[in-house]
Amino acid sequence: MQGVQHQVRLELTTAGNTSPLAIDVSESAEVRIQRLITENPVVIFSRPSCCMCHVMKNLLHTIGVHPTVTELDEVEIAAIPPSSGEDSGEAPALFIGGTRVGGLESLVALHLSNKLVPLLVDAGALSLSVPLWV
Repeated sequence: MQGVQHQVRLELTTAGNTSPLAIDVSESAEVRIQRLITENPVVIFSRPSCCMCHVMKNLLHTIGVHPTVTELDEVEIAAIPPSSGEDSGEAPALFIGGTRVGGLESLVALHLSNKLVPLLVDAGALSLSVPLWV
């Protein structure tokens, strides 16, 4: 798809505007991260130029899911909520339906065990259409 250009518009807002793409300059990193997790069915937090994030995005795109991807700096990465038995401060960090799934290994494990698609459907990130002849 050469020649296709996408335009993204980010707005600086006050605390009253809670649009998922709005940036509230008064929000702390923790509040912004938690808002992204709760307002989007699939979120990937990554570091700039993260190759594992690229693989994560490609796997999800192949399935038909377009995650919200946010690149964080070192201070913000430490604010990512941990999952059980896992430290925060790791990237990429994948959240599906508000729950931390983990990193690339966890995503691939879910996919290979055929648990990823049902999880994405439950989160509202993917809809499966049933053929009329079934």
